[in-house]
Amino acid sequence: MRNLSEENLTEAVVQRLARCENPRLKTVMTSLIRLLHAAVREVELTEAEWAAGIEFLTATGQKCDADRQEFILLSDVLGVSMLVDAINHRKSAGATESTVLGPFYVEGAPELPHGSDLAHGGPGEPAEVSGRVLTPSGKPIAGAVLDVWQTAPNGFYSTQDPDQDRFNLRGRFKTGADGAFSFRTIKPTSYPVPTDGPVGAILNAMGRHPMRPAHIHFIVTAPGYERLTTHLFAEGDPYLDSDVVFGVKNSLVVDFKPKPGVRTLAVAYDFGLTPV
Repeated sequence: MRNLSEENLTEAVVQRLARCENPRLKTVMTSLIRLLHAAVREVELTEAEWAAGIEFLTATGQKCDADRQEFILLSDVLGVSMLVDAINHRKSAGATESTVLGPFYVEGAPELPHGSDLAHGGPGEPAEVSGRVLTPSGKPIAGAVLDVWQTAPNGFYSTQDPDQDRFNLRGRFKTGADGAFSFRTIKPTSYPVPTDGPVGAILNAMGRHPMRPAHIHFIVTAPGYERLTTHLFAEGDPYLDSDVVFGVKNSLVVDFKPKPGVRTLAVAYDFGLTPV
């Protein structure tokens, strides 16, 4: 095709997909091309703005490494991660709601016995977290695995902070026959997402704060059930209504209450899994 113009260029690009043998890829790319071209037309993108966008995406890729995924962070702050999550995990009765994975999950955390201290006696307000993993009808699931991680009191995950052990405030727990789990940790704190890269720059340009409300991450898995990726958020956190990644759900907000007789907070929460 020759002499393409702003009126017919989009259809010309879409037609080049005619020989695509993957139907799902063809569907996704057709929609992406049409929407991207429509956005360019709507705002009448300048060449300087186009070049700035290319530089931004290049810098985003360059910021990624084995422990930091700047593209996931970008997806998070634009709300795309939560939209994908909402579409793919429509809540069924008895199932715990999901939320974003985030860019700081690390595979290979050690499996620990119940009651273990994820903070290894480090600084922070001591807390105990316990509960069960259940079917939608409320029956216990034995052998479910909870992969748990959170930030330290300084707001950094272990992979961000050279002064922390790689698996500080990270661990895996397996439920017993009663579906129960328990561990010790510290009350989580609110913290900013990394702002030293392209995502931080775009947040600042949009006039948005970078803060996440205090939370503990969980991935809960069991044979025969869908994988659950979720958080437990701390009641009373000032950023619950303005989470930078749009991840808060009322059903996931818990109250860290003082435990009678000891200087420890306590939270009890049951996770419900959806059968495959």
